[in-house]
Amino acid sequence: MSPSDLEAKLKGLSLEDSLAKISQEFPGQAVFSTSFGLEDQVITHSIYSQNLDIRIFTLDTGRLFTETYELHKRTNGMYGKRIQTFFPDAQAVEDLINEKGPDSFYDSIENRKECCHIRKVVPLNRALEGAKIWITGIRNDQSGSRENLTKVELDAGRDILKFHPILDWSWENVQQYVQDKHIPYNPLHDKGYPSIGCAPCTRAVMAGEDFRAGRWWWENESTKECGLHWVDGKLVRKKGSEV
Repeated sequence: MSPSDLEAKLKGLSLEDSLAKISQEFPGQAVFSTSFGLEDQVITHSIYSQNLDIRIFTLDTGRLFTETYELHKRTNGMYGKRIQTFFPDAQAVEDLINEKGPDSFYDSIENRKECCHIRKVVPLNRALEGAKIWITGIRNDQSGSRENLTKVELDAGRDILKFHPILDWSWENVQQYVQDKHIPYNPLHDKGYPSIGCAPCTRAVMAGEDFRAGRWWWENESTKECGLHWVDGKLVRKKGSEV
């Protein structure tokens, strides 16, 4: 199925109905990746509350916030489910730290990308094995690099469809949904963390800063992607930046 054909089938559907449609169209082959951010909790709730045939997984980099682990436990308990966890290769992590130290990502963009590749990208590729469609919590207004995405796209590098069901939701829409449905969420969101990743690479966002300014804050704006989200085999870049 082409991205445009699937987008046509999903046009006008609510979050719940679109996920149910995905479950029907791709039985046993649909997956959702959660990092337990507010957006991801919205989608997790919709999947689990409808008992949809969509596998949910998360990537444990080994450097997450304590609050994230606590939310993982709370989420499993609330829905009576077990979110599947994928870890990085232990030998690769050992080699990286023994060669460059535990916080090499602060030293250069190349080092940071290397850490993200080992801890996130490689485990993600394992998690996506056998799947035909990958559901994400991406929204247009999270960053400039995501503002021109469409709800359905093809990740040609991995030969998998991607679906962003809340792409056009605002941050306020997400917050309201969580409040209305009484969905558990990371308390760091109440402390100025709209986007939460690994603890050493995430800080609170100051008033007036970009939504993802707290991610890899020591780097310039055009490089703030970890490599998980690519379009047609290329890293998504901010409009107008160099490729």
